[in-house]
Amino acid sequence: MRRQFPCGLTRREMIWEMGGGFAGIALAGLLAGDGLIPQTARAAESTAVQGPLAMREGHFPAKAKSVIFLMMNGAPSQVDTFDHKPHLEKYAGQPLPADKKFINSGGRKIGFLTPAFRKFRPSGESGLLISDFFPNVRKHADKLAVIRSCHTDSHAHGSALVAMNTGKTFIGRPSLGSWAVYGLGTANQSLPGYVVILDKRGGPISGQPNWSSGFVPGAYQGTLFRPVGDPILDLRGPKYISRDAQREQLDLLAKLNDEHLKSRPGGRELVARINSYELAYRMQSEAPAAVNLAEESKQTQEMYGIGKQPTNEFGRNCLVARRLVERGVRFVQLYSGGGHLEDTWDAHKSIESNHGLHAAEVDQPIAALLTDLEQRGLLESTLVVWGGEFGRMPFSEGKGEPGRNHNPYGFSMWMAGGDVKGGTAYGETDELGFEAVVDKAHLHDIHATILHLIGLDHELLTYFHQGRNESLTDVGGRVLDGIIA
Repeated sequence: MRRQFPCGLTRREMIWEMGGGFAGIALAGLLAGDGLIPQTARAAESTAVQGPLAMREGHFPAKAKSVIFLMMNGAPSQVDTFDHKPHLEKYAGQPLPADKKFINSGGRKIGFLTPAFRKFRPSGESGLLISDFFPNVRKHADKLAVIRSCHTDSHAHGSALVAMNTGKTFIGRPSLGSWAVYGLGTANQSLPGYVVILDKRGGPISGQPNWSSGFVPGAYQGTLFRPVGDPILDLRGPKYISRDAQREQLDLLAKLNDEHLKSRPGGRELVARINSYELAYRMQSEAPAAVNLAEESKQTQEMYGIGKQPTNEFGRNCLVARRLVERGVRFVQLYSGGGHLEDTWDAHKSIESNHGLHAAEVDQPIAALLTDLEQRGLLESTLVVWGGEFGRMPFSEGKGEPGRNHNPYGFSMWMAGGDVKGGTAYGETDELGFEAVVDKAHLHDIHATILHLIGLDHELLTYFHQGRNESLTDVGGRVLDGIIA
């Protein structure tokens, strides 16, 4: 006869599980002693008590504490901005070489090799070559590490944007900002740890999955801020409820939730929801102040191009981003370009007209952001990242058609601030700017490097989901040591 204990286990099952548990404790002790289990792994347990956004130590010290990711939605052309290719002038008007015909054109025409639409000029002491599309950013060349050998896994905007943000082309995974806040928390408990500001023309075509927290708790997802007015819709409560009454309501709710939680130890989702109520209450006073640009001098606003076109909107967003990281927000992402086609950097019709418009919108504000961060002593503690979801082809889309098609095989991004080695050009595309060939940098490598620069090891930053330890870079990714000072 099988005798069962009140827990539902037989005597033999209980002895077996006890033995396995003791063995596991011993094994964990040995692994920790050998340094194979990082001590920071215990931080996840304390999160339930301290709150999901509580500050946590990284895997190692890092200069950068915050990230501002400048996402050029629609994909800028690398051969017209940061990757000078004189061979395109030599071979202008000729067809793409036969060994490059493996490309996926997405049904669009494959035209003829086309040189850069604007001149490249050497910049700073480093002599870094930057196009006339970015004359103001060029003044900061000695701060930039341009990665010219990026490549990704999709030539379609929707999936490539999701990949650039989450590491995979399919939806449902945590975004880069979510991983950063999950790993480090945030310094300001009255603002979200991760803020996203979209273009007024709309969001990216793949939408919310780009700033989703995926399978990690919802406290780590991006919070959308509007660049003008109330940063978050419905942030203020009803006028007929005073702030004191609202505080009493939240205190009662917290007490009831606490009683509920006592019978459900380890209920992290409930803890996250409790904390979200408190964060929303605190944000009612702090968030409007964070976007109140009236506190900024006229000189500062003019530097960002606020109050004039075409720089007003992106200038405001960049200044808000500076004010957020100044207040301890961990990760801020700004989008240039919204919706689809010519409202973004998706220059199928004409590089000159498309990039002429969008570069003019962002060049002065980005340069002002770098200047402002440096003047305030924030550039060393802020990592600035610039790039799109992929690049563009070195050929036109057809005879007499001055646009360029999508190119996931080789494109450029740049980083500045933190521990980035300024005045650096890392990696190379081939002589035509078609595909990465030297020091190739997959998007997993970009993500691994960003995490490293804020003090996180991309292989140790994991979340247990559906039977395995998931990470941003999955089974790939390496840190690009060549851009680190």
